[in-house]
Amino acid sequence: MTATLILLRHGQSTWNLQNRFCGWHDVPLSPRGRQEAAAAGRALAEAEIRPEAAHTSLQTRAIDTCTLALAEADCGDVPLQRHWRLNERHYGDLTGLDKAETAARHGAEQVRLWRRSYATRPPPIRPDNPWNPADDPRYADLAPAELPLGESLADVLTRLLPYWDGPLSADLRTLSCVLVAAHGNSLRALVKHIDGIADADIAALEIPTGVPIAYDLDSELQPSRRATLTDRFVAGA
Repeated sequence: MTATLILLRHGQSTWNLQNRFCGWHDVPLSPRGRQEAAAAGRALAEAEIRPEAAHTSLQTRAIDTCTLALAEADCGDVPLQRHWRLNERHYGDLTGLDKAETAARHGAEQVRLWRRSYATRPPPIRPDNPWNPADDPRYADLAPAELPLGESLADVLTRLLPYWDGPLSADLRTLSCVLVAAHGNSLRALVKHIDGIADADIAALEIPTGVPIAYDLDSELQPSRRATLTDRFVAGA
């Protein structure tokens, strides 16, 4: 059995608009982000792609992107699973900072390593950081080792893989189309795994907001084709 996997990065958030490091802090979509989510749903409908299940993070910007896109695609009744393993990368003590000001303070190269490299972690979040998610009730059931203080992209992939090998793979082996609505870095990590991208090459990968990426996967969940819907991808073609 083959399956179509749709990856959708959430639309612009209010902190994307303000150029701030967001990470695990929960912020809503901006008006433009809501428009991007709806446009993604229209792209699904125009390509005649109908997800049978959807997965998203515990963060509002991804959940709202998912529900808006599914509603626009007339798939509002699709079962939806939410899980912290699909959350955005935890940006540690960078959370809440303006990216341009951070580059001016620490240097553009250091910020580039924090943002784009595979294995470099940001400074760990301080307990008094006002945007520390440690007391967020959504994460109350996580073991201490599961609640990060800051993550590299390698860390994101490590915590995401159990979800890929578990609920996501289970759906992809039994359903014809599955949607994952998540974040720039959780999706970068997933694409790295699916496409086998080398550690040194992952910095160049960009995941655009609100643009569905479609994979054809074979019975072993190996990709046979990848395209964006703007490439006029049609399932089964």
